[in-house]
Amino acid sequence: MASRPHRRRTDRITPAAAGSVLCVILLAVTGYVALAGSHVRALDATVLRGFRSLDVSGADRPLSGIAHLVDPVPYLIAGIVLVVVALRRGRRDHAIVVTVLLLGSGATSQALKHALAQPRLVNWLGADQIGDASWPSGHATAVMALALSAVLVSRAGHRRWAALAGGALAAAVATAVLALAWHFPSDVLGGFLVAATWALGLVAALELREPARRIVTWRELRTPLALAAGAGLLCVLGAALALALRDAGAARSLAALAKLAGALVIAAVACALPLALSRAVDR
Repeated sequence: MASRPHRRRTDRITPAAAGSVLCVILLAVTGYVALAGSHVRALDATVLRGFRSLDVSGADRPLSGIAHLVDPVPYLIAGIVLVVVALRRGRRDHAIVVTVLLLGSGATSQALKHALAQPRLVNWLGADQIGDASWPSGHATAVMALALSAVLVSRAGHRRWAALAGGALAAAVATAVLALAWHFPSDVLGGFLVAATWALGLVAALELREPARRIVTWRELRTPLALAAGAGLLCVLGAALALALRDAGAARSLAALAKLAGALVIAAVACALPLALSRAVDR
């Protein structure tokens, strides 16, 4: 009996490719609602006010120190260290990906900042308004790019720990820049998504060289999607409660609620993105 001719397996979308497309969509939505939606701007300012309450007497210096962890010089040093680690492990492809990720995500954020610059005035900020070119946050992009790069260069058994550590660092830097009122919360989320889009897109490009690729399954995306859904639900609940409290005139309770909800959302997103990349690379 003649054997059946071998059929080449059709390429299908991988978790990294699916995640990259999803991040692009979420980035576009975040940018639109942050820059064009008046109701979201009000919520943005409310959450910012909650974080601003963290900048109490004596906290300015430590908050500033955390925010400056991703200034150009430490960012460059950390990037070089990550590239060297990848090269020492014999992963030249990952060293190239990290280099492109760190440079490309930063350039993208700067380009978007200047292309979409517009004033977003908040009365209670007075003369200390946030700059027009603030979406997406360069600090958030930088720290998330470093967190995702650390996941890429880590050994398989250590990737999840690297993801959690990177997510914690990203959440810390995000909290600092918000407490200092350098950015709106939507700027931070935009910066996170810029870095994640680059990272997942580059991993998907590496996968093009593989002879057999798999279709993404819901089970593989379950954890990051659950975290993202939880963050979205918190945003909706926070908005509803914020409106209720505002109508009741409870400004202090509103700020406390906004700070809690905003911190939970940012922490969820900061951890979800590195964990999603870790899972995509492991697969």
